[in-house]
Amino acid sequence: MARTLAAGNWKMNGDAGLMDELATLAAHQGEDGPDVLICPPATMLAQAVAATKDSRVAVGGQDCHAAASGAHTGDVSAAMIRDTGASAVIVGHSERRADHHESNADIRAKAQAAWAAGLLPILCIGESEAERMGPDTLDIIAAQLDASVPDGATGETLVIAYEPIWAIGTGRVPTLEQIVETHDMIRARLVARFGDEGDKIRILYGGSVKPTNAAEIFTAKNVDGALVGGASLKASDFQPIIDALAAA
Repeated sequence: MARTLAAGNWKMNGDAGLMDELATLAAHQGEDGPDVLICPPATMLAQAVAATKDSRVAVGGQDCHAAASGAHTGDVSAAMIRDTGASAVIVGHSERRADHHESNADIRAKAQAAWAAGLLPILCIGESEAERMGPDTLDIIAAQLDASVPDGATGETLVIAYEPIWAIGTGRVPTLEQIVETHDMIRARLVARFGDEGDKIRILYGGSVKPTNAAEIFTAKNVDGALVGGASLKASDFQPIIDALAAA
C-alpha cells in the first residue's frame, strides 16, 4: 500500500525567511510518518531543496510548461524544476485553470512533461460551487479526471488531488459524506482505467484543510493525504496535519 502524502502548496507567498520554517518542519519528520512535500514559489525551489537536505521532506514546483524549452518568457519547464533538485510538480490547480485558462488537454500535456523530466505530477481536479449545487457534480469531476490524466499512469508516477474550488481558501469544507462519495468515484474510475495500478494512485483532498478538521477528513477510506494551502506556510500549523495523517 502506498504511503500517505501531506503536500503543502505555498502559492505566491513567502520569501527566504520561510526556509527556517521549512528546516523546522524537516527536523520533525520521523521515518514512519507520511511522505511530506512542500511546493514553494519557483524562486525558492533551490533554497527549499537545500533546507530539506538529508530529510524526509521533498520539494516540488507549483506548475510547469508543457514544452521542454523554447521561447516561453516567464515560464519554467519541468526539466528546470528537476534541475533544482525538486522531485514533483503540481499541475492543473484550479487557480491555474481559471487565471491562465488552462484546459484539460493542457494539464494532460503538463503531466506528460513532468514524466519526461522525472517529476511526480500532482494533478488537481475539482468543481465550482455552482457545479457542486447542480445534479451532475460527479460527472463533471469524472470528465476532468478522464481528460486530464495521461495514459499509462501508475501509483509511482501520479498523484490526484481533489480540490473543490469553492473550498479553497474560504474556510468552507465539503461534508465528510461528499468527500467520501467523490474520492470513491475517483478511485473507481482510476481502477477501471488502470487496473491494479489505479488502486495504488494516491488521492489527496485539498481545500481549507486545517489542524482542526484534518483528522475527520483522513477517516475516509480513499483519502490518502492532503494538499494544503495556507496552513502549510508555518511548521506549527502543518505539523498537526501531518500528525493527524500519521494517526489515521
